[in-house]
Amino acid sequence: MSPKESRTVALVGVPMDLGGGRRGVDMGPSAVRIAGIEDGVRSLGLEFVDRGNVAVPEPASRVPLDPRARFLPEIAQCCRDLRARVESILEEGHFPMVVGGDHSIAVGTVAALSSFYHRRKKKIGLIWFDAHGDMNTPETTESGNIHGMPLASCLGRGAPELTRIGERFPMVDPKRAVLIGVRSLDAGERKVIRESGMTVFTLRDIDMHGIHKVMRSAIEIATKGTAGFHLTFDLDGTDPSVAPGVGTPVPGGTTLRESHLIMEHAAESGKMLGLEMTEINPILDNQNATARVAVELALSALGKAVL
Repeated sequence: MSPKESRTVALVGVPMDLGGGRRGVDMGPSAVRIAGIEDGVRSLGLEFVDRGNVAVPEPASRVPLDPRARFLPEIAQCCRDLRARVESILEEGHFPMVVGGDHSIAVGTVAALSSFYHRRKKKIGLIWFDAHGDMNTPETTESGNIHGMPLASCLGRGAPELTRIGERFPMVDPKRAVLIGVRSLDAGERKVIRESGMTVFTLRDIDMHGIHKVMRSAIEIATKGTAGFHLTFDLDGTDPSVAPGVGTPVPGGTTLRESHLIMEHAAESGKMLGLEMTEINPILDNQNATARVAVELALSALGKAVL
């Protein structure tokens, strides 16, 4: 159900920083609230409800039990709780907006949407905007950080604690998944991505064809035979000059206008089922600039336009 159909946007914060190697992204939900997300949503004529934050289990030790999948039990528990929270929002007929936190949280969000529509005999599509592939598994990872694994988990690859959180396996058909903006891949990821069957638009593709054509193609792929698509937007997909306060910045990302056009296409499609903003790190930011950008991008995705 798109924002226009539901008329109520329900925010869920996930203050998770266990999935990455840098602290600080746990403050992302607070930063987005401070940046004025509620007033912004209401200015569009939509209702807004804040469902609070999902609790993130504190590990007994900051030394992970498994160096190939760091803090897997805690992250899996958080994603299960997030799935329940988002499903309750969907059952109420509201539009879910999830704010992180590192990108590992997407496993819980996608599990919720996939399960909700699976019970209605429908599939979902997935558009994943990110500088990174997020297609590692415990076998291919170089760091053990789970924020590099969530897309693989959603497509049925990796630790069963994550891949089996939803009622459908895989949560998303790889042929209905699209990765946009990627420009930094681990060696092991490349093979996994090529074998996965999903569509990938790198920054080179955006340079060559323009974000307009890329998004038109992505939406067509993600909506073919599905109820619609979930858009999960890692702020590090944008250029660091646009969003400096992110978990893992990579030079050469999308410009501010390209980033807005991604969101505007999502809004105009009328097929967006959920929206997620991740990897906002206020510690690395400049006067909450990245959270403010996240809010403005989210508002574009919800239908804000010049005219």
